[in-house]
Amino acid sequence: MFLVSTRNFPPDIGGIQNLMEGLSNALLNHGPVKVFADNYKDSDNYDKKSKLDIHRISGFKIFKKYRKANLVNEFIKDNSLRAVFFDHWKSIENINSEVLKKTRSFCLIHSKEINHPTGSSLNKRMILSLGKADFVIANSNFTKNLIIKLGYREKNIEVINPGCNYPKEVEISSKEFANTIYGNSFPKLITVSRLDGRKSHQNILMTIKNLLPRFPNLKYVSIGDGDEKENLERLKNQLGLTKEVSFIYKSSEQEKLALLEKSDIFIMPSVIFKKSVEGFGISFIEAASYGKPSIGGVHGGEADAIVEGKTGHLCDGGDLSALYSTLLKILNNDNYKKLGINALEFSKNFKWEKIIKKYIKLI
Repeated sequence: MFLVSTRNFPPDIGGIQNLMEGLSNALLNHGPVKVFADNYKDSDNYDKKSKLDIHRISGFKIFKKYRKANLVNEFIKDNSLRAVFFDHWKSIENINSEVLKKTRSFCLIHSKEINHPTGSSLNKRMILSLGKADFVIANSNFTKNLIIKLGYREKNIEVINPGCNYPKEVEISSKEFANTIYGNSFPKLITVSRLDGRKSHQNILMTIKNLLPRFPNLKYVSIGDGDEKENLERLKNQLGLTKEVSFIYKSSEQEKLALLEKSDIFIMPSVIFKKSVEGFGISFIEAASYGKPSIGGVHGGEADAIVEGKTGHLCDGGDLSALYSTLLKILNNDNYKKLGINALEFSKNFKWEKIIKKYIKLI
């Protein structure tokens, strides 16, 4: 049996949520899985459909983390486990070190949650917490180098990229939805991410404005909500892009996949924003699984998800000139089609059935 303790899990939305869901489901092929996860709206409906044994923890954040830690401690003591997995250093922080000696333990790191100044209280807590795990799993080579730079120099750091269970079949009704959004536009650009300062949405909008003379039928779709929503809507209107740009704040999984399938290029040239940096970018792999090339940033772990010049391009998302020239390069001579074919083949390396074997080997 395996145990997964996570702060991030569906039906909550996000990259780490998808990662922990994929990991948990992939483990099912190697034994039963018990999940301790935070409670969210519609958790009951999700849990009824899942093959996983999920225990939800509710309540105020400060009390919830201790209650979950106590439940995890007791479960490890009372059961024979092959391994236990934690999604965050705060998930392992209050777990008893002696209890963890009963089994193999893994703590995953992603980038933003570890990026605290060396010597700060959060940095010290993080290093002590990670020291409890048998293996610290970095989602990219960038994240591994970052944790070493921040003072964690144990020899138990392994790089295992997130898995991806796409492509999934897209329903006809969702395909029709995507057709109404994109129509006969070209090129069809898409971003799937939260609307925050790290994702460079504002620079994408300004680059689109500059591209319109060359591509008057261009259409850009952004799926996701976030703090920058009002600023981006205002900028879209100021630039006169009400027809060319669509922000979709809420969508079903099928609608998202249909828009991804219909698009030509996935674009998310992330930058460093405060402490936030892109650790990997599973969205690039999801896009690749539908044969779409990507444009990503140069500052984080995107180089593990995009093979420069083969499955897409990396550029400085804070540099409008670089973003403009990169989009032209990917569009000229139908390069996006060639890159998309390579991206589809590359995405097969990230199937969970392959990724999970790397964890099992460590166990």
